[in-house]
Amino acid sequence: MNSRPDVPTPGSASLVGVEGELITVWILVEPRRLEAVLEALGRLDFPVNPQIYREACVVGVRADGGEEERPTLLIEFPAWSHRLAEIHRAIENLSLPSHALSWAPLLSSLRQPVIATPAPPDSPYRALIRYRSRADRRRAPLPARSPCAGPGKS
Repeated sequence: MNSRPDVPTPGSASLVGVEGELITVWILVEPRRLEAVLEALGRLDFPVNPQIYREACVVGVRADGGEEERPTLLIEFPAWSHRLAEIHRAIENLSLPSHALSWAPLLSSLRQPVIATPAPPDSPYRALIRYRSRADRRRAPLPARSPCAGPGKS
C-alpha cells in the first residue's frame, strides 16, 4: 500500500452525474479572508457545505527538493465538475492567488491523506502539498516524485 500523496492518475474510479464528475474542491485562504471566501461560496447557484481546516499547512517543494512550509486555512467541499468554472470565477473575484483553488475526483481524494498538485507556472515551486493539519504532515511523507500532471491543476 502506498501512502504517498500523489496526484490521482487518469482512469481512477469516479462518480459521474448530469453535472459532470463529483469532485472535491480545496481553497487555501488566509484567516483574514475566510469570511469573504465563505460569503462568495454562499452566493453560488448551488449549495456548498464547506469543511474548514484551521490548522492546515501548505508546503512548497522547490526543484532542488527543498521545502517551505506555511500555515493556512483550508476549505474543502464536494461539487460537480461542471460547476468548477463558477467556483473559479468566485475565487478570482476575490483576487486570491492562482494556486488557492485545486480539485480532484472525489473518490481518489478520499483515499489521499494530503493534496498534492503541480505548482502553477508562475510559482517558484514544482509542487504544492496541502495538509489538512500539521499532524497529517508529520504522518504522511512528501511524494517521492513531483506531481506533474493530472487533476487539480486549475
